[in-house]
Amino acid sequence: MIDSKLFDNNLFFSENLYKGACVKIKNSNKTFQVIGLNIGKEICWVREWPFAFNSKKTFALEISQITLQTFCSNNSSEKLSNYEI
Repeated sequence: MIDSKLFDNNLFFSENLYKGACVKIKNSNKTFQVIGLNIGKEICWVREWPFAFNSKKTFALEISQITLQTFCSNNSSEKLSNYEI
């Protein structure tokens, strides 16, 4: 586990967030995939993971709403590594 004090202003996390990353967000138990980033404005666009081909629901989110970055997996019980904020 990474010391949460490193993430006080989300600077470290913002710089390590990337398109394609899977994340957890506040007030949700679901996993989401980052599909776009605007680090300057501290926002990203996400969609639910695993991706449903019949759904095109994406939404913008403040990076500060991300609580966990994880590896994407087709098996929701399989987690290779987590980086907690």
